[in-house]
Amino acid sequence: QAQLQESGPGLVKPSQTLSLTCTVSGGSITTSYYAWSWIRQPPGKGLEWMGVIAYDGSTYYSPSLKSRTSISRDNAKNTEYLQMNSLKPEDTATYYCAVFTGGAINLPKSYNYWGQGTQVTVSS
Repeated sequence: QAQLQESGPGLVKPSQTLSLTCTVSGGSITTSYYAWSWIRQPPGKGLEWMGVIAYDGSTYYSPSLKSRTSISRDNAKNTEYLQMNSLKPEDTATYYCAVFTGGAINLPKSYNYWGQGTQVTVSS
């Protein structure tokens, strides 16, 4: 059974860099052909797709976040990473990693495997 687990700091100060890790295990989603993504949900708001990385390392980002976001992966470790710099209070959200399973790559509904999410608060 597919499992995804996010980890990272719960509290980050404004202007600092956020680093999150997602470990993927179980089933075929750990194999080479799946693209992995980061999606977030601010309090009281909808899901926001942040970006995705293919097995070969190709990345695609939300235009609104592209300048501050970097997604990478280590296929040997079945691990995905998110780095986001110049954090702002409005970046406070629950951050999810998810596996792309078909459809439009920038829509959360195209991702059928999700982690439980990790809460990140940006505050001084």
